[in-house]
Amino acid sequence: MTLNSDVSYSNGTYISSLLTVIVSIGLFLFTNFVLASSCDLLDIDNMPSNWELPATAIDTDQVPQVSVDPEAPEDSPLPVYRLSDNTYMLFGNISLLDEKNRGFNANAGFIVTEQGVIVIDSLGTPTLGQRLINSIHCITDKPIKYLIVTHNHPDHAYGAAAFLNIEGITRIAHRGTIDYNHSETLETSVSYRREKLPKDMQSFKPLEADIYIETEPFGRKRIHLGQEVIDIYNTGKHHSYGDLLVHQVNRKILWISDLAFNQRTTYMGDGNSAQILKAQEWLLQTFPHASLMVPGHGSAQTPPFSMVTKTHDYVTRMRHAMREAVDEDISMIDAVQGIEFDDWKAVPFYELNQRANANFVYREMEKAYFDNFQPNN
Repeated sequence: MTLNSDVSYSNGTYISSLLTVIVSIGLFLFTNFVLASSCDLLDIDNMPSNWELPATAIDTDQVPQVSVDPEAPEDSPLPVYRLSDNTYMLFGNISLLDEKNRGFNANAGFIVTEQGVIVIDSLGTPTLGQRLINSIHCITDKPIKYLIVTHNHPDHAYGAAAFLNIEGITRIAHRGTIDYNHSETLETSVSYRREKLPKDMQSFKPLEADIYIETEPFGRKRIHLGQEVIDIYNTGKHHSYGDLLVHQVNRKILWISDLAFNQRTTYMGDGNSAQILKAQEWLLQTFPHASLMVPGHGSAQTPPFSMVTKTHDYVTRMRHAMREAVDEDISMIDAVQGIEFDDWKAVPFYELNQRANANFVYREMEKAYFDNFQPNN
């Protein structure tokens, strides 16, 4: 086993025996686990029988299947994968919100430094946010100093309520989060989740940040913690009310959130397809030497980052098809029903998102057509 394939499991499991853990990741990490008294360190035989977890969270075709026990204590941890010597990822299910995953259907992560911990995204409910916090406490006794929420979508942001009362924490979000908090979208989303997962959502409060990122497009804010240098980039409103990208400068690791999707079909219904392409092109041009990219969904990836080029190709094809449909005066319903990408049909969420994406992009193209319409004199 290598560092990139190390994973620890909650509810009393490990990916390997204690001997393998010590040999492959070193006594230091194991010692940090032992310091957390609430974490049970048991062997792989105690992994829940209905869980399926990839051996690695990097460059894998496998996806996790984790059923979250609604009766599990909030202080129990979740599965944690180690990406580098100080960087960890929680690898979410590739699925819709349901009573099995209970909102654990997106990725999150954290960086441990000498002076504290930087958390990236907070998972989908306050309960999951608390379990994320406990997962961190299973790794280190360092305080949590920053929470960076990449965007306002529920699967990334609704766990932020669990971080409210952490002393000394600084919460960072995109300025668009303020608009989202006053939107009907928030009200509808929260109502749905409270109906679906009432216990998990009991302590929910909309995210209010201490710092809102409102730089010019692709501008950055830099933070330092210990030896870690973190750049937080404003990547615009390509996927939500406002999106951020996090760069671990020293380690050349990029947390790209939902700018590109891995192991599932993208969703464009709450952003801007032209800005998606612009931001993806900026990403590849700006970080040619990146060592790892961590998406908001699916496994992390090493160069050449095919998830970015594949998502870019998907969006480009959709824009071309819908622009052609508008130019040829094809109705929206016919255009949406007629668009198929055969090479994407086996990808999770294709059936769910393909029509929604086509509908969204058609309306974008229709608006652009009328905005540029010049009537004959």
